[in-house]
Amino acid sequence: MAKAPRKQRLSVYLDPRVMSRLAEHAARRDLSRSLVAEAAIESFLSPDAAERQEAAITKRLDQLDRRMTRQERDLAIAVETLAVFVRFWLATTPALPEPAAQAAHAKAGERYDAFVTALGRRLAKGPKLRQEISEDIDAGFDTLKTGVPGQ
Repeated sequence: MAKAPRKQRLSVYLDPRVMSRLAEHAARRDLSRSLVAEAAIESFLSPDAAERQEAAITKRLDQLDRRMTRQERDLAIAVETLAVFVRFWLATTPALPEPAAQAAHAKAGERYDAFVTALGRRLAKGPKLRQEISEDIDAGFDTLKTGVPGQ
């Protein structure tokens, strides 16, 4: 029976910070520093290391893309909500005569403060509007536009 070839010795000089990190990692995993270094070198020299790195980067980019899509959706909802509110308010609020306008201006300050307080409470603990609006709405509109579900 043939003996497995002995491992060969390699001496390297490491920056003290790198050596410290290597020692900490090996201790956490209850492995020798040589074994951790060997695995790291093997991984670095492996022909599929670049593919694994590319896959990890692609996965991260996909996650970022989904987050950006959600942010764009949430922003579109906020803008449309504001536009509908302003249009409704302008259409239903008559102009006030001058004496009443001054009193209304004072009352508006109180109402604005109450609005900001209520908004702060809702943002702190209440359900978010985006949680109340179904994710399926966008898919339904896309289906209507293209005739193909999910496009």
